Amino acid sequence: MAPYESDESTTVEEADDLRAGRRKAARYVVPVAVVGVAAATIGLVPAIADSGDPDLPDITAQQLIEKIAKSDVEQLSGTFKITTDLGLPDLGGLESSFASGAMASGSGDGSSADPSAKLTELASGTHTLRLAVDGENKQKLSLLENASEYSLIHNGKDIWGYDSKSNEVYHGTAEEAQEEKGKAEEAPATPQEFTEEALKAVDDTTSVTVDGTAQVAGRDAYRLVVKPKQSGTTVGAITVAVDAETGMPLKFTLTPSSGGAAVIDAGFTQVSFAKPDASTFDFTPPKGAKVTEEGALEGAADQHGSAKSEGEFRKEFEKEFGGPKSEGKAPEGGPEIIGEGWNSVAVFDTGGEGVPSGAEVGGEMGGFLDSLGDKTTGKFGSGTVFKTRLINALMTDDGKVYVGAVDKATLVKAADSGK
Repeated sequence: MAPYESDESTTVEEADDLRAGRRKAARYVVPVAVVGVAAATIGLVPAIADSGDPDLPDITAQQLIEKIAKSDVEQLSGTFKITTDLGLPDLGGLESSFASGAMASGSGDGSSADPSAKLTELASGTHTLRLAVDGENKQKLSLLENASEYSLIHNGKDIWGYDSKSNEVYHGTAEEAQEEKGKAEEAPATPQEFTEEALKAVDDTTSVTVDGTAQVAGRDAYRLVVKPKQSGTTVGAITVAVDAETGMPLKFTLTPSSGGAAVIDAGFTQVSFAKPDASTFDFTPPKGAKVTEEGALEGAADQHGSAKSEGEFRKEFEKEFGGPKSEGKAPEGGPEIIGEGWNSVAVFDTGGEGVPSGAEVGGEMGGFLDSLGDKTTGKFGSGTVFKTRLINALMTDDGKVYVGAVDKATLVKAADSGK
């Protein structure tokens, strides 16, 4: 620990000033095609042990937040790890069953190099990635596997995905990806963006302090700690290691209120802010590789009726789970929000029946459903709570869904208040 430790928390006014002046996503973000996927996979944030205790000048929490907001790193290369532990049950033999079903339904005709499918692997376990960035129009992200590598390259107007294991190539354009991204709210995709999203929660329900210093990837950094003041949330604390020189977040760790291992433990193991070699972003499909154009994937989906683009899935989700019209509704047609701060719960109305029980489904699938959910009752009636170590959801038997980073009791309270 450094010889100082600031207990100064940011005020509501300071947080408002920060939000007003916060820049758009830093220009070193990964290709725009990844953004939607990153939201679903908890984002591209990695894991690494801290070392050292550098002696750095004192800094307040507000000053460190401002340093993050002003960070404008345009060139970098490095290696980082992602460890995600949501506490999901082991699917066992169901994985192969689901895969067989997908192939039978025609979704297997898509490309294994499509980032919307490949990067979902980051949702669990530990993964090593390499990142190279040279401004807004050149980025490369590589997922290193045992005997293969998956790369996603953004170079000018082109976006390439390459899966060396299957020798398949995906090709799209930055314009198409940007149009798809524009259909939804901007999602976090890098440690910096994730940090900015976390700092949006800075209000009177949140404590933000500077907790000493650390070394990450050989660089001196300050520790910024964000903690909910409310009970009932599944978030215990968020710790960000902020590069003392550039203000760029080097590590992002989210620990649950239940204790134990981090839900997300992420950080660079090596990083350089030198300009990457231009050849890093060059890509030509290897000889014999199967190349799938972005539009061709949508055509295959139309023929088989199962594999759909991200935009199509979003439209269907909004149609099926559109939030109820009420005064608590979020802007732009979003779901109703119950509660505040870290205890906010989003409410969707499916307009149908709730989840069937394992007994109703039967077999291996029925056992899987029972392992996921806990039956519960309240003033709202009855329903099933589906739990992870971070996000929990209550689906009532009359078809309403309550979702938030909150515990079971808070979900039930929200459902009861909705009656």
